[in-house]
Amino acid sequence: MLSKSQARAFFLGGTMVTFLIFIGLTIYSLAPGNDQTNHELITDQVIKGKHLWETNNCMGCHSILGEGGYYAPELTKVVERRGAPLIKAILQSPVPWAPNGRKMVAYEMTDEEAEAMVAYFNWIGGIDLNGFDRIVSPLAKDKK
Repeated sequence: MLSKSQARAFFLGGTMVTFLIFIGLTIYSLAPGNDQTNHELITDQVIKGKHLWETNNCMGCHSILGEGGYYAPELTKVVERRGAPLIKAILQSPVPWAPNGRKMVAYEMTDEEAEAMVAYFNWIGGIDLNGFDRIVSPLAKDKK
């Protein structure tokens, strides 16, 4: 059993060690060499694609970086898996896209809008995911 002064010293020592570890990890994670976001590659087209993603509520069905719905495929690395021409064709199609019985709205995007979405998907696909892309929900996988 610890005395009151020993318990106080143990608490303060543990708090100090934990605080120092926290500060060290914060400094390490904020170091420029550890930046994995590729934020320097954000263009006006990527911003427009992100805006289209949000205004069309794509996240209601799809997920990016693990966030969103799992009704439709994960789109973090979709350009690598499917290619830009197919993505543009799906987004510009006047007919609803319905693979495996799941129907996607026919957005009938313009060429400029579809290019912006592909630019956004390319930017998202360039983020270092530390292996996340190998951990995708079975419901979100699409066939190659």
